[in-house]
Amino acid sequence: MPGELSERLVDRFRWIDPGPATSHLVSDISGWWRDPAVLAELGPALVAPYRVARPTVVLAPAVTGLLLGPLAATALGVGFVPAHKADDGRLPAGPLTWAKSPPDYRGRQVDLAVRDRHLGPDDRVLVVDDWVRTGAQLHALYDICAARGAEVLGTAVVVVDCPPEVAAELRITGLLAGTDLPA
Repeated sequence: MPGELSERLVDRFRWIDPGPATSHLVSDISGWWRDPAVLAELGPALVAPYRVARPTVVLAPAVTGLLLGPLAATALGVGFVPAHKADDGRLPAGPLTWAKSPPDYRGRQVDLAVRDRHLGPDDRVLVVDDWVRTGAQLHALYDICAARGAEVLGTAVVVVDCPPEVAAELRITGLLAGTDLPA
């Protein structure tokens, strides 16, 4: 990844304190979306390690994945499949394949679904997301791919903030490590 993109990602990132009702800071990546140079470079940078594997589709979970997924798909010249969350109130019509994630870093489990007609046995899938800490949602997405007969090539994320064994198991590549971001 070009050093300039890495610097821009770090520079445009913030931690936000949402107030006394919460016990943790919240990542603010909105600066990434505001910078046209970051937008132009994110897709190609995310997919670079997977080009030779020739993915046929990019799969990404709502919400931030709905921004990153199309950037990655466009860079590869392939289609994009969104994974929907049960609690987001915008489930698509038609047959869906569902999977439940294991508990994430806050102990939450997430139900994810993909339209059956958009993912099948001929697909070589690149999963894309903004951040991975536990890999919980990725496990659910990999389960959906397995249920649909699709092959997962790996996952490309902006920030890898998970244990090395999780990154190895899920074949995760990232543009930044969690330790690269300001405290």
